[in-house]
Amino acid sequence: MKMIMNITTLYRVEMLFFMIYLTLVNGYGVIAMGLDKHYAKKHKRRISEKSFFITAALGGALGVLLGMKLFRHKTLHKSFTLGVPALFVLNMAVLITIYYYVFL
Repeated sequence: MKMIMNITTLYRVEMLFFMIYLTLVNGYGVIAMGLDKHYAKKHKRRISEKSFFITAALGGALGVLLGMKLFRHKTLHKSFTLGVPALFVLNMAVLITIYYYVFL
C-alpha cells in the first residue's frame, strides 16, 4: 500500500512540475511578444523570430499566439499566422500523448 502511495505522489509532483513548466514557457511567449512590439515601436534591438518559434515548439505556442493577438504583433507574417497555430496543434498532440502515457 505504501508503494502505491509513493508512486501516486510521484505522479502528482511530476504533473505539478509539468504544469509549472507550461505556465512559464507560455508566460514567456506572451511577455516576449509584448517586449518585441515595444522594441519595434522604439526602434530598439528586437527579439529574433527564431526565438519565438523555439518558444512555441517547446510548448509555448499558446503564449505566443496570445501575445500575437493581445499586442497585434507579427499578425501579417505568414510564417507566424500559419506556423504558430501549427505548432499549437503539435503542442496539443504532444500534451495529450504525454498525459495519456505518463499520467494515466
